[in-house]
Order: sequence, then structure tokens, then C-alpha cells
Amino acid sequence: MNVSELLTEAYGRLPDLVRTAVDGLTADQLRAAPAGRGNTVGWLVWHLTRVQDSHIAELLDEEQVYTAGDWASRFGRKPDPGDTGYGHSPEEVAAVRPENAAALVEYYQAVHERTIAYVSGLTAEDLDRVVDESWDPPVTLGVRLVSILDDDVQHAGQAAYVRGLL
Repeated sequence: MNVSELLTEAYGRLPDLVRTAVDGLTADQLRAAPAGRGNTVGWLVWHLTRVQDSHIAELLDEEQVYTAGDWASRFGRKPDPGDTGYGHSPEEVAAVRPENAAALVEYYQAVHERTIAYVSGLTAEDLDRVVDESWDPPVTLGVRLVSILDDDVQHAGQAAYVRGLL
């Protein structure tokens, strides 16, 4: 298995996690915070998708899927490329209001397709390229891709857990 096949396999597992987390939930359930506080299923899936979208867009030097289409309005948001959920207060989490589960799945699928197209063309040598020099040590493409994947898997698991609380 080469590096592009490995990354395609790893990222290829995320769509099922996203669908499973939101399948059959109503808009109200997607917006329900456990014990009246904390991250909602809808916010968690929106956030994991926003993280992947923003980072992959940066790596490609392209516009985010979120801002290129009408995605933000489907979540009650403005199309702000910096609005990824990092540092959101409980009020900001509650303000992410997916219109339905399909909006989350469809946005994730659009981001996923671009991600797979990108990683499927990578070589082992590509992974050593420095993509962010603001860290010590500088961040390579390989480290960034693992970081995105790690963040997404964690949030998908959290969404599944919150779903179970519903």
C-alpha cells in the first residue's frame, strides 16, 4: 500500500462516521446540547467538516467549499472562512443551526470529495514538504494531514456519543 492509498483509506472512513452520527436526527435533535450545555451533534459534525475544509483549501491554495457555495446559510451562519468553530463559546455553539441532517452530510461529502482527490495524488516525498513554519518544529504536509484526520475522528466519535445521549 502506498501513501496515497493509505490516506484514501483513512479519510475514506469518515463519511460513514458522519452519516451514522446524524442519520435520522431531527433539526431539534441536531441542535440539542447534552445537559443543556456542551457541543451538539450538529455543531460537532459542522466543526469537523469546517476544519477539514479550511485546512485542505489552504493546502490547495483554493477557496473553501463553505464559502464557494451556499453552505453557511444552511447552518444559520455567514460565509466567514475563519468561522471553523475553534474557540466557540456555548452561545456560538448554539448559533450553529443545521437545517437538517442532510445539510451536514452533503457539506461533508463535498469537502470529502475534494480531500480524496487531493490525497489520492500524493507521494511519500510530498509528505515531507513544510506547510506551516509558524510552529517549532515546522509542520509538514504529513503531520498536517494526520492532524486533520485525528481531529475529525475525535469529533465524529464525540458526535456519536452525544447522539447516544439523546
